[in-house]
Amino acid sequence: MAYAFKLPDLGEGLTEGEVSRWLVAEGDEVAEDDPLVEIQTDKTTVEIPSPASGPVTRILVEAGEVVPVGTVLVVIGGEADRPEPPAPAGRIQATPLVRRVARELDVDLATVTPTGPGGRVTEDDVRAAAGAGPEPAPAEGRREPLRGVRRQIAEHLTRAHREIPAVTFVEECDFTGVDLPLLLPLVLRATAHSLREYPELNARLEGDEIVYLDRYDLGIAVQTDQGLVVPVVRSCDTRPVEELRAEIDTLAERARAGTLEPAELRGSTFTVTSAGKLAGLLVTPLINAPEVGILGVHRIAPRPVVRDGEVVARPVGNISVTFDHRVVDGARAAAFALAVIGRLERSG
Repeated sequence: MAYAFKLPDLGEGLTEGEVSRWLVAEGDEVAEDDPLVEIQTDKTTVEIPSPASGPVTRILVEAGEVVPVGTVLVVIGGEADRPEPPAPAGRIQATPLVRRVARELDVDLATVTPTGPGGRVTEDDVRAAAGAGPEPAPAEGRREPLRGVRRQIAEHLTRAHREIPAVTFVEECDFTGVDLPLLLPLVLRATAHSLREYPELNARLEGDEIVYLDRYDLGIAVQTDQGLVVPVVRSCDTRPVEELRAEIDTLAERARAGTLEPAELRGSTFTVTSAGKLAGLLVTPLINAPEVGILGVHRIAPRPVVRDGEVVARPVGNISVTFDHRVVDGARAAAFALAVIGRLERSG
């Protein structure tokens, strides 16, 4: 008896997933609960076990393909030569490479007659529809498909750039009284308390409504070998600094190891980014949609400043707030940034 395994609903609004890596090959024998496939979703990878025992008869979705929940990924058991089932109604079967060629040639895949196995659209199908003739000579340079975390970053930031009219406000902060080893948890606490005063920055724009949130779950940008991920630190307005620090360290370590759970990457209300030694004098972070603001902490270094009429060296760095101008007025964003700076400068 054959078992057709479909991409499951992994929760929290997931509608699709990318097959990151198959852990089996056609013809392999698997036992129930053996590792079967890795699915990439929301900047993390989930390993899915086999739901049944038997031979892997057919793998229907290639690594790198993005498919909706409910798509048959693999057939376990049954006859090895059974025909490939048709794609779900309304879904076009095509690899990422074929989709890229279609975009380059301005071909609507829905208008292409597929000739590949199981109703797949091939690259030759796309080129024939475009009248493009044979494939041109390869372009220079090494090419890699846009996959996994990098694909999700590209989609997310493209949306942020195209849809959000973003403005950035910048001001200096004197970090003399700040315990720098505790910098990020202190910033999270100062940010959460300031968001209470400026609720339009702790909000989302949904259609023609502004949704004001009454929780303070802040995303922290973490650079990993696979790309930038944003795990979420919950309840930053009520937790002690040392507790925030411990959670930040744990989340960052797990982010770099690629072991974060999908729920740990969802539900942030506002984001904070600090690149430490790589922070630069000033950058303009992109908003983590659907949020409406992001706070950046930039390079802190000794700088000459005037205090009580004298020039002295103090550890100074820039604080930036990038905000969605559809929701937040410039004066309010500036006041929010100054509130965060005031809290940090008083933290010592």
